[in-house]
Amino acid sequence: PIITPRRHQRSSTVPITNLSPHHRVKPPSLSQIAGSQAPARGARMAKSSADDAELRRACAAAVAASGARGEEVSFSIRVAKGRGIFEKLGRLAKPRVLALTTKHSSKGEADKAFLRVLKYSSGAVLEPAKLYKLKHLTKVEVISSDPSGCTFVLGFDNLRSQTVAPPQWTMRNIDDRNRLLFCILNICKEILSYLPKVVGIDIVELALWAKENTLTLDNQENNNQEGRETSVATQTERKVTAKVTVENDLVSQAKDEEEDMEALLDTYVMGIGEADAFSERLKQELVALEAANVYQLLESEPLIEEVLQGIDAASATIDDMDEWLRIFNLKLRHMREDISSIESRNNGLEMQSVNNKGLVEELEKLLERLRIPQEFAASLTGGSFEESRMLKNVEACEWLTGAIRCLEVPNLDPSYVNMRAVREKRAELEKLKITFVKRASEFLRNYFSSLVDFMISDKSYFSQV
Repeated sequence: PIITPRRHQRSSTVPITNLSPHHRVKPPSLSQIAGSQAPARGARMAKSSADDAELRRACAAAVAASGARGEEVSFSIRVAKGRGIFEKLGRLAKPRVLALTTKHSSKGEADKAFLRVLKYSSGAVLEPAKLYKLKHLTKVEVISSDPSGCTFVLGFDNLRSQTVAPPQWTMRNIDDRNRLLFCILNICKEILSYLPKVVGIDIVELALWAKENTLTLDNQENNNQEGRETSVATQTERKVTAKVTVENDLVSQAKDEEEDMEALLDTYVMGIGEADAFSERLKQELVALEAANVYQLLESEPLIEEVLQGIDAASATIDDMDEWLRIFNLKLRHMREDISSIESRNNGLEMQSVNNKGLVEELEKLLERLRIPQEFAASLTGGSFEESRMLKNVEACEWLTGAIRCLEVPNLDPSYVNMRAVREKRAELEKLKITFVKRASEFLRNYFSSLVDFMISDKSYFSQV
């Protein structure tokens, strides 16, 4: 049967706003959806869920509950949803309901068509699960791995970036599959003015099926719409016009292929019925082409030889380049080792330079302590003890005392005490001290001796006393 989107048939479309969102429909089992086989061609179709008015009302209620406004349910049918590979892993298909809805705009905008996927909740209530826009539908493909032909996939151009495989829909029989697909094609043609690509289905057989089953479906719908003869006649005329348009589009694709074949046969002045002669002629031309190909290969042997020589030369050049690259790699490896060694030595030299700088600073401080001023050394070793020079002698003695104390352990780092320079400088200071003490002792001895002699010789001094 062929179902078209009914824009004016009030008896076949269900207004969404007049239904309760809690309309309950008993979900079917998977065996009821996909268990039966397609009836023989020409036989009366079995009762389909597409004719279930209660199911359509439940779909309309679910769509209304989702917040959609102005959508009319044109077609609804029970299906089984699978993922192909998951079924092989033992996962069962899930019962779903596919509903085709249309939305007619009153503001001059283009009409819209949707494919809604509905699922059964725990309370056997239909609820929306997925929404597809038919304007993105580009391909309808029947799965070849299903021998019954009841499983198909819908391809949408806005879902190509998704990594998840598209769902596979399994119908109860071939009639239900054709009925759904033809309804989709009708809506695409009437509302969207285009037809998606059909893969895995003989379009001629689909058109013939539609032509054979149109009368049966029309009779069923007319029986359900008694009392509205005038309206039904007008709607049926529109419906048949849309069906014929889709049938013509499908058949035109097959006719185009046949015309291409006839044009090919006309080249050889043959007809469609002369298939054997045409096959024999093609075989002869194939043999001739193979022979010509062999001759062409023989004639192009010098060119092939030249190409092979070029390939050999290029291969030799590549081998030389490979050898050079190995040599360069070896040299670079040695250079890397040398650079690493130089960097290591450089780091050592930098550290040594820093240490030497610190050592020089410490030595300069130590030498500053060990340095003996010339004026103090002259005063201590050879200066006179006159009264005018006595102040400098006192300063030299104070410096000598402080220098000797600075070279002793409390005032000097213990690690410097046993240094040769420190020992020598301490010995030099001791020598200065001894020299000064000897000179001072001799000066005092002579001074006191001369003073005593003067006092003894000067009797007036004693008389005064």
